[in-house]
Amino acid sequence: MDVKRVKQILSSSADINVTYNGTSVWIDQLHEDGKTATVHLRGPLEERSDVDISELEEV
Repeated sequence: MDVKRVKQILSSSADINVTYNGTSVWIDQLHEDGKTATVHLRGPLEERSDVDISELEEV
């Protein structure tokens, strides 16, 4: 995924399905470097991880 699309998803009120390594995640924030973002798993666990945005996929 590219920076422009991550920004669009973050500013959208729609429920956009994004995956990281095949697991559905929410994008919490894009980091200033424009290459990484903080995400957390959808569901009851709110474990957050910093990931490379190139590894995020829109389903």
